[in-house]
Amino acid sequence: MSIFGMLNAINVNDKTEKKNGLTYLSWAWAWGEVKKVVPNATYTIYERETEFGPVNYFTDGKTCWVKTGVTLDGLEHIEELPVMDFKNRSIPLDSVSSTDVNKAIQRSLTKACARHGLGLYIYAGEDLPECEKDEQYGQEEAEVNAKKERLDRMTRTGSAEAAQEAGRRKLEELNRKAEEAAKNSPSARQAATPEQIAIIKDIASDEDYLKIMQKYGADMEKLTANTAARLIAELEKRNAEAV
Repeated sequence: MSIFGMLNAINVNDKTEKKNGLTYLSWAWAWGEVKKVVPNATYTIYERETEFGPVNYFTDGKTCWVKTGVTLDGLEHIEELPVMDFKNRSIPLDSVSSTDVNKAIQRSLTKACARHGLGLYIYAGEDLPECEKDEQYGQEEAEVNAKKERLDRMTRTGSAEAAQEAGRRKLEELNRKAEEAAKNSPSARQAATPEQIAIIKDIASDEDYLKIMQKYGADMEKLTANTAARLIAELEKRNAEAV
C-alpha cells in the first residue's frame, strides 16, 4: 500500500474537535502518526526576509497567512493558511500577534499532513476514511438486505396465513349453506316412515329407546326421515362394536 493509502486509512475521529463549524486535528498527534509511517518525514515552516530579520508569515499589507510544507520520501505538499481569529475571520495585519501566527502554523502543518492522506476525509466533509466507509457501507447494506429479507418473509407468511384464513371462512360458509339447504329440503321435513320407527324400536337398547322417545315423543312424531336414518346408522354401528 502507498504512503497516502496507509495514512488515509487511519481513523482520526477521536483526535478531532469542532469549533465554529471547523474540524481541528491535533498537529502533534498528526505529526506523530506521520512519523510512525514515514520515519524520515520532515516539515518546513516557510519564512520571508524583512528589515527585522526572517518572519514566519506573509502579508499583502492588509491581512497575513502562513506557509508550511511536509515532505514524505521526497514528496513535499505545501499548505497556505490565513491567520484567523476565533471566529475564523482573517485578522488585520496591524492586529496579528505571534500567538495567532503560531496557531495558524500548527493548523497549516496538520492540513499539509492531510494532503499526504492523514485525516484528508474530514476536510472533504466526510465522517470516516475510505476503507472504513466501505466496511461500514458493507455492514449497512447487509443489515438493509437482512431487513428486506425478514420483511419479505413476513409478507409471505402473512399472505399464506391470510389465504388459510380465507379458505377456512369459505369452508365454514359452504358448510353453513349446506346445513341450511338440508334443513329446508323436503326430505329433511319429511316424517320418519313406520318401517324406520320399527327398526329403531327393534335395534335400540332400552336406555337408547327411552332417550329417543323423550326427545322425539312417545310415538316419535317429531322424528324426520333423515334423522331416523342417521339414528339407525348410529345404533347399528354401536351394536356391531358391542359384539
